[in-house]
Order: sequence, then structure tokens, then C-alpha cells
Amino acid sequence: MEEIRTLMKPILIITGATACGKSALALDIARECDGEIISADSMQLYRGLDIGVAKPTAAEQAEIRHHLIDVFDFNKRLDVYTFVALAEAAVHDVWSRHKLPIIVGGTGMYIKAFLYGLDPLPSDPTLRAQLNREFDGTDGFERLKNITCETIPDDFERWQQHHRKLLRAFEVFKLTGSSITKLQTLKQPKLRWPATVWNLVREREELKQRIAHRTEAMLNNGWIEEARVAIANGLLESPTAWQALGYAVIGKYLEGDIDYETMKTQIITTTWQLARRQITWFKGQHPEAEHLPFPCDHQLLIERVKLLYK
Repeated sequence: MEEIRTLMKPILIITGATACGKSALALDIARECDGEIISADSMQLYRGLDIGVAKPTAAEQAEIRHHLIDVFDFNKRLDVYTFVALAEAAVHDVWSRHKLPIIVGGTGMYIKAFLYGLDPLPSDPTLRAQLNREFDGTDGFERLKNITCETIPDDFERWQQHHRKLLRAFEVFKLTGSSITKLQTLKQPKLRWPATVWNLVREREELKQRIAHRTEAMLNNGWIEEARVAIANGLLESPTAWQALGYAVIGKYLEGDIDYETMKTQIITTTWQLARRQITWFKGQHPEAEHLPFPCDHQLLIERVKLLYK
């Protein structure tokens, strides 16, 4: 495997906040540089979520080969380990055809794990079972949040909305006396792959406007009906797919709990909150990345990619 990595040209990775323009740039580069696209979006892996997770269209997928899209049903629990294994296989598949692998997405933890690997963290099945029982259910989650806010505030800040991840962080704390965040920063990371990483950076006000316009377009183009079907098929009871942005809010609208404008506003607000977290992540967690002010002339970036493969 290492020999293959040495012989092949660098992987191109395009990151950035949601709605910043990653997919359009990746498609233009793939067209002119003989590339294939590997999605690094945790929700695009699921079948049945299309409009709401901004999957490439059927026409785009027919034109340019895409990987890690529509792989699993909702009932599949996904984690970073699964993604890394799938992404590694996809990269070697693309390399086998002497094409350019272009990894595109905003799920920062997945991209970082692919680039640097996952530091092994201690675990104890007996302790984990005990913590599962102790912090089960909504009340247990609230108690867990209160405890971890005090004991491991950096992990709490990262995972306060994710019961399973916060429970894992508390397990590591009980075993090591330290947070996962601190343990992951104890050593300088080393890239596992030959890679060029671009982080697209838009002005915040412009990004807010793009998020609002895209949300409205998605709602007008069938997202509500897509959500209706997905919810009926168990989306909101799924292990991890339930986290797909906006679907639960649309569910409240479909139940009559909120009106259309409230639904739209809530989706725009939560999407902007996600974008802010992504901006912070890619700024602080990716020392290898070149931060590119965007928008810019796609052709200039295409020419830079061509030079990598000269």
C-alpha cells in the first residue's frame, strides 16, 4: 500500500463550510483533470436523503463518477472508522484507473481521520456498559452533559448534542483522567497520504445569504416531500442518520407544530450554526490546508491542479 501511495500523484481534498461552493469547484476540476469525486459528507452516504443533503444530481453523477454516495440505509450506524475504510478503498479504486481522487465535503472529523489516522484511545467494555446504564435516556443525557461540562469542557463543547460521542468522551476521561481533545493534541499529526488540501473561505455575510437562498431553493424543489417519505421510513428513529440537518424541523412542520416561515428560519439558523462550527474546525484542525479566499476563478485552480500532474 505504501508503495502505491508513493507512486501516485497527490489526492486533492476540497473542504469548507456548507454552501461555500465546494461541489461546483470539484466538478469543474474533475471535468478538466480526469478526476473522480469521493464524498466526505456523512449524510450523503445514506440512501433516501438527496435534496436535503445537497447530493450531486443524477446528471452530475452520470457525467463524473462519484463515490461514497447512497451506500447505506437509515438503519446503519455510521462512524468515522467506517468512513475511513470506505474512503481508503475508494482512493485506491480511483488510483487503479490512473485518475485523480478528489475528496469533497464538510465533515471535518472524517477528513482529518482520513488524513492523519485515528489515535487509539483506551476503552473498557465493562465501564462502557455501566455508563450506558447510568446515563441512559433523556434524563441521563442531561446529567451526562452537566458532568462533562465541568470535567471535560473541551469535549463537551464538541459533542454536547451527541449522546453517544459524549458518553465515549466520558469513558476515556474515566480511564485516563484527560479529555479526548487534549489526548489528540499531545503529538504533532503526520499526514498518511500525499495530499493537497484546499479550504474554501467565503465572507461570512455572503455565506449566510447563500445558505438562506439554498435553503429556500431546496424547500421549493421537493425537500418537504423527501422529508415526509424519509421520516415515514424511520429516519428520526435511526442510529445516526437522524442527525441529517433540517429533516426533524420539517417533521415538526408536517405535524402542524410550526408554520412554514418558522420552519424555514429554523433550518437557516441551524445551517449557519453548522457552518460556523465548520469554519472553526477547518481553521484550527488542519495545519496542512491552504485557506483559499472564495469565490475565485475556477480556471486558475484547475491550472494549479494540472501542474501537480504535469
